[in-house]
Amino acid sequence: MMLSNIRCLKIPSCLLCQSFSNSYSCILNHKQLSPVLILSVVLVYTILLFAITFYTSRNADNQSYFVGNRSSRWYVVAYGMIGASLSGVTFMSVPGDVGTGNFSYFQMVLGYLLGYAVIAFVLLPVYYRMNLTSIYTYLKSRLGEKTYKTGAFFFILSRVVGASFRMYIVVYVLQLFIFQAWGVPFWVTVLVFVLLILSYTFKGGVKTIVWTDSLQTTFMLLSLFISVYLIAKDLDFSFGDVLSSIKSSPYSDIFVWDWKSKVFFPKHFFGGMFIAIAMTGLDQEMMQKNISCRNVGESQKNMMTFSIILVFVNFIFLCLGALLYIFIQNQGIVIPERTTDDLFPTIAMHYLGNFSAICFIIGLISAAYPSADGALTALTASVCIDFLGFEEGKYNEVQKTRIRKSVHIIFGAVLLGVIVLFHAINDQAVIRQIFRAANYTYGPLLGLFAFGILTKRNVIDKAVPLIGILSPVICYIVDVNSVQWFGGYKFGNELIILNGGITFLGLLLLTKNKTATQL
Repeated sequence: MMLSNIRCLKIPSCLLCQSFSNSYSCILNHKQLSPVLILSVVLVYTILLFAITFYTSRNADNQSYFVGNRSSRWYVVAYGMIGASLSGVTFMSVPGDVGTGNFSYFQMVLGYLLGYAVIAFVLLPVYYRMNLTSIYTYLKSRLGEKTYKTGAFFFILSRVVGASFRMYIVVYVLQLFIFQAWGVPFWVTVLVFVLLILSYTFKGGVKTIVWTDSLQTTFMLLSLFISVYLIAKDLDFSFGDVLSSIKSSPYSDIFVWDWKSKVFFPKHFFGGMFIAIAMTGLDQEMMQKNISCRNVGESQKNMMTFSIILVFVNFIFLCLGALLYIFIQNQGIVIPERTTDDLFPTIAMHYLGNFSAICFIIGLISAAYPSADGALTALTASVCIDFLGFEEGKYNEVQKTRIRKSVHIIFGAVLLGVIVLFHAINDQAVIRQIFRAANYTYGPLLGLFAFGILTKRNVIDKAVPLIGILSPVICYIVDVNSVQWFGGYKFGNELIILNGGITFLGLLLLTKNKTATQL
């Protein structure tokens, strides 16, 4: 191919390419979408979000905020959880990852199915039988006060870091495409984003989020399917051509059988299973929507329906990734190796026209809002119930409302501070390690709940926080030395199983002679 026919993506003047790494890239002589147009799209979307908020938050009280008055319709929850489960990171990274990992990510997605079944038929019956508002109250009833606080603490730590990272990626893109051109400081952009989320979750809480998540899922899915359609149209592919080209491409391989690989099928599958159990079934943000359903039967229908839809949506994201790589090969576009986060936004924003760019922006913010609004509500619920004793009769309803709103605002400020800190670090590799470190904190939750449900033993409650701290530390040491210690073995998603197992073993060593009554 002649050099003149190659369109190189590595142009340092492109704002998007500078957003994540110096090696990221842009197209030559592309047209930048108008910041005013992008901002208009974001504003119209946000206005629609507030209209739904106004309608759903009427006559809302504390029970509406925490559990949606336990009157949410299961199919609305199931549909909305798709958007809540797929963050802006997933929206940008999963398609780009196809270039290096093929469809191996789907192995983990298949593991999700088994994990969600465990949630539906093991965890949800426990939560409903105990009529929980905060799921960590189970640990108090089963194992003790210190264990309860340990579980709630690890959730708060995990969710603050995880939600901040997901918001950071999206806000950074909006900053580069809109506000930087107008000289607006990054922290102001973050402040505006956080204030918007605070505004529409401030009163309605879960009752509102169940419906706003549904709206955001709709726009995210529309963005996904329209992107697939526009690429296929540009390539002059029929539906059959799309399927055959993906199937015959080198990207469609799913299963990996190299036991040393991080994506070896058993590791990826069972890692996905336990990630689903820990990061959905043991996560207050995700579970507070499930326990807002009318009864356990409806909640189980919600969970299983959601899991099947999620598998399908993830597969479409992978197909989109394969199409993106087929597209750049067809167009003679040369890209650098590190394109996981950059590929989809670059193609959508600069190669497929303004309509594609608008769809991408809508899809991105639709994936970002659920990550942030659900996190704020869940963090507020955990602090109010798990640490301030809302269910212990300490406060009347007026006091609860005042305290809850104050905590809500405080967590908004916390997320603002962490996002600005990520920006100050200005090192994507370091930030991603921080985000990955948050995954370690779900391991202790997995061990704590597994011990409570699978055994009848009691523990030395006051020693549990030490186990919670030591487990991730030991897990990290094993992870960084695994290649040397285990003949080239690299941990992947099964690391959370190791983490939970270390916690479980530590609890066994701290057991009392007296057995507990199963809840």
